[in-house]
Amino acid sequence: MRLETVTSLEDLERLAGWDDLVSAMRRPSPYLLHGWLVEWWRHYGADAELAVHVVRRDDRLVAALPLCIRRRLGCRVTEFVGGTWALLADVLAAPGEDAAAKALVQYAASWRHDFADLFGLPSSSRLVSALPPDAVRVIERLESPVLDLTPGWDVVYEAKLSSKARSERRRRLRQLGALGQVELSVARTPEEIGPALEEVFRVHRLRWEGRHDPTGFVTPTGLAFHGAAFRRLAEQGIPRIVLLRLDGKAIAFALTMQVAGRAYGVTMGFDPAYARYGPGFEAKLYSLEAAAADGITEVELLGAAADHKRRFTDRLDPIHQAIGLARTVRGRVTAEALTGGVRLRWRMKRSQTARKLYARIPLHARSHP
Repeated sequence: MRLETVTSLEDLERLAGWDDLVSAMRRPSPYLLHGWLVEWWRHYGADAELAVHVVRRDDRLVAALPLCIRRRLGCRVTEFVGGTWALLADVLAAPGEDAAAKALVQYAASWRHDFADLFGLPSSSRLVSALPPDAVRVIERLESPVLDLTPGWDVVYEAKLSSKARSERRRRLRQLGALGQVELSVARTPEEIGPALEEVFRVHRLRWEGRHDPTGFVTPTGLAFHGAAFRRLAEQGIPRIVLLRLDGKAIAFALTMQVAGRAYGVTMGFDPAYARYGPGFEAKLYSLEAAAADGITEVELLGAAADHKRRFTDRLDPIHQAIGLARTVRGRVTAEALTGGVRLRWRMKRSQTARKLYARIPLHARSHP
């Protein structure tokens, strides 16, 4: 067993066998796929230090932990490559390589940092279980809804939408059809993904104009990153883009990724000019139907359990943030302060009163991370 640390983009690019480790995860994260990590680092890693720890056995990659170090809050902070987009991030290991995974986590814990801030961990994290008790404070951050498609789409559709909701859907589609030709399509090949992404970016701009956009789809760097990452992953058949078009022009989309028999919702959007017809909901429904047709048995909607996700939720499988592994006094103090702030924001987020107050704050006056 040989432990190494990858510190350059060139060496990260050359790593082989990475996606096999992702596929072996209990909840295989599309945000840990090799192509996604490489492009994220290429576009966002300029002000950080790469520290991807790997274990090889007979020159075969058997475990990996994609980390980096970023200057934040006056400290050297270890975090996942991908930052807050690294949903379901965890230590990766081939089957039967628990010892390698534990050795990797212990090595990373002694790395040259003040403390660690690891956002995106799943429940029952392999990384957390490999650490001593109280080494990190684990805080639930996102509810992460999950939909079970095992019964088949027809059964799920009937169960999740009442007869009134199904009737309303048909009515809206008739109204939309009166305006022009309605078409739904799924882009999945490398040749289809590129043009479909341009439509996604255009509709997304219309949807989020003048509002805080959490996806990064509207910044020049964000557009370049997502374009490069999804085109790269399209070569593996990972992305799916559902487009709802009216007279040939996209007015709504749903973007998902498929890994190891599971689908993951990335984002969706619609042209506000057609909001009354529910085009975003229609694109979402079709993406679920298409996933079922592809043999997908579970859909992770990820993120918060927003109202538009609740009717498609069979269970919540939360995502967590772990803060700790302090190696300096400054790191310990900063980690404690950060933990307290995160917990306070989480309590406010779950407070109905706080949500109502937040909704009354003008957009330009809100502060966002």
